[in-house]
Amino acid sequence: MLQKAVPLGIYEKALPQGDDWLAKLTLAAELGFDFVEMSLDESDSRLARLDWSPEQRMALVSAVAKTSVRVPSMCLSAHRRFPLGAEDDETRNQGLEIMRKAIRLAQDVGIRVIQLAGYDVYYKQANDNTRERFRHGLKESVEMASRAQVTLAMEIMDYPLMNSISKALGYAHYLNNPWFQLYPDIGNLSAWDNDVQMELASGAGHIVAVHVKDTKPGIFKNVPFGEGIVDFERCFSTLRKSGYQGPYLIEMWSETASNPTKEVIIARDWVKQRMHNAGLAIEV
Repeated sequence: MLQKAVPLGIYEKALPQGDDWLAKLTLAAELGFDFVEMSLDESDSRLARLDWSPEQRMALVSAVAKTSVRVPSMCLSAHRRFPLGAEDDETRNQGLEIMRKAIRLAQDVGIRVIQLAGYDVYYKQANDNTRERFRHGLKESVEMASRAQVTLAMEIMDYPLMNSISKALGYAHYLNNPWFQLYPDIGNLSAWDNDVQMELASGAGHIVAVHVKDTKPGIFKNVPFGEGIVDFERCFSTLRKSGYQGPYLIEMWSETASNPTKEVIIARDWVKQRMHNAGLAIEV
């Protein structure tokens, strides 16, 4: 049987800045990507997307229909600013409201997976209370997501609370809900002192998407592909052997570069070669 190509996507923050989704998805199509992952970070401009009008939501749906490039996932990093483990009730309630609105936005525009940032708190000192509030906030969030049939997926982070698949699986067992799964970042996973291949294998059956980026110990962003420590071919091979057949997402922050498209092309070709070497079927 002919092996089908794995879906390969690009992070919104890799593409030129702007809210013209037709232009964004058209460029992604020209570059050969199957999908774009939306960013919903802590900035006011991206938080404003939570309050998009029906017309703005339909503009994204229309752009997907016109380009055949999907937007199946959202990187919800706004919880850095409004964490679910915050000891201040107002901040925590804002975090839960962001989650509620993000789930509704996902429903409206066809996003299936919301990637969560595993921070109990980010700008404050963590403690037992922040971790407990985070757990309860996750439980409430997953209950909301269940009713909406939207998957929440925990990223493996640049933060000790959630720096391994083993730790994320602990939350999956605690929540015991099919609408909570894992979204590992092989860069973050490699930057910590993890047995990366064992961690990836242990996530079998719970991984719904994979972030692809290079890192160094203690450096989690903006490491050019090939200059870090990630053993991409082994990671891709381990995921393939574990039965994972889901999407891979190249994560970059080149939206403000002088030539974002050039940087994306270089990264795309570099990653696709390693995927091919690892035995993954890819479009060439």
